[in-house]
Amino acid sequence: MSDPLLKAVTRGVRVFDLGRPMFTGMPQSPNHPRFLHSVTRRHGDVVRADGGSAATDLLVTGTHVGTHIDALAHVSHDGMLHGGIEASLAMRGGKFIAHGVDTIAPIVRRAVLLDIPATLGTDVCPPAHEITAAELTATADRQNVTVGAGDVVLIRTGWGRRFDEGTESYLGFGTGVPGVGEEGARWLAGLGILAAGADTVAFERLAPGEGHALLPAHRILLVEHGIYIVEALNLEELALAALAEFTVVLAPLNLVGATGSPVRPLAVVSDDGVSDDGISDGAHD
Repeated sequence: MSDPLLKAVTRGVRVFDLGRPMFTGMPQSPNHPRFLHSVTRRHGDVVRADGGSAATDLLVTGTHVGTHIDALAHVSHDGMLHGGIEASLAMRGGKFIAHGVDTIAPIVRRAVLLDIPATLGTDVCPPAHEITAAELTATADRQNVTVGAGDVVLIRTGWGRRFDEGTESYLGFGTGVPGVGEEGARWLAGLGILAAGADTVAFERLAPGEGHALLPAHRILLVEHGIYIVEALNLEELALAALAEFTVVLAPLNLVGATGSPVRPLAVVSDDGVSDDGISDGAHD
């Protein structure tokens, strides 16, 4: 961990940063507006009488860029949002009057990390690998954790290591990207969880050469069951520390009527749950 925040120990807790850095040119889905950052006023452009100066900058970004959360307004099926709300009516006036990201309360919940590659005996799931319900169950059993109603489930595929390799590698258009499919999504939904997340750009399995052509897990989680999705997480440090249970702290920007928001999730554990070498001494809520 290079950032001191990642190893911060404050009043007996340790904090892991699960968010990705946001910068111009970072890997992101081509389906959303590009992230741009520019300094609009430099130090010295305007100088006050006492010698003081201030710099300012401009951000341009889609709401599904970087580590972000999908609101229930993000996906419809047959013209309907979650709960049988007609999408065309919900988005009148240029913003969503139902299921916008502003309706997501700050999340402070028990969370579980399911490390799928560790169950498969590898460092990373193969490209386009579909994570099955059996693999999710086997991972929970191996880690000796139980997923309960209202929990947040974070799924590590190992694909997050490719983020630093750039857009082509991380998006995996030609190779496909590992993730849950319809079966895995129904397994998650059946547990009554609040949110599910992964270290990939689209959460679910992407077939080689097809990009986001079909996203059944989004339909099942967002539309059918009202379960939020968090994408592009950094889960490597949690996996290295062998942490399977922790408290996740996540709050979207209060963007009225938006379909999603960038987030910087934090995993918080009792400091006595992580030894000096970074290995968990046990599971902690």
